[in-house]
Amino acid sequence: MAVDPQKLRIEIYPAPCLRERAREVGEITPEVRHVVARMAELMVEAEGIGLAATQVGVPWRIFVCRVPASERWSPDDDPPTANDRLEAFINPVIEAIGAPEADEEGCLSLPDIRGDVLRSPQVTISATDVEGNWFTRTAGGLLARCWQHELDHLDGVLILDRMTQMGRLKNRAALRALERQGGSAGG
Repeated sequence: MAVDPQKLRIEIYPAPCLRERAREVGEITPEVRHVVARMAELMVEAEGIGLAATQVGVPWRIFVCRVPASERWSPDDDPPTANDRLEAFINPVIEAIGAPEADEEGCLSLPDIRGDVLRSPQVTISATDVEGNWFTRTAGGLLARCWQHELDHLDGVLILDRMTQMGRLKNRAALRALERQGGSAGG
């Protein structure tokens, strides 16, 4: 699949690509690096903290993430709860640690929809970076939540699927409005 990175846009629910399961990336080519760079641009423009390749219509197991430090989250926490620099995760695998906890989440592909989602408070991720280096890291807090959220996208899973019943009820009207619009590219 040849991809023109400059044509990529954040897809909006109910775009079919959001429900696709992404495929493993074989070789990390210049094309893969260009897609990663464009995903990072789109995420920053949209003021997001993570973006999966499936959200831009590319069925590859890649996501980008940057969780800035704040009063609540820090790269100096043990384990880190923020990463403060943009990172790419290619072919990521996550191991959840601890009983799931509820916290509010939003999604760039689901504008105006927010709700409580259960996620593990800590995870260990293994992935490849854009230089082809395999790495393993552990995170907690918002960084762990972001990694789990983006990995869900690579499996075709949306926050709607994981939201509490109250969250789904609260967002029913906004979700119907998005469905009527038919899922167009945003950004």
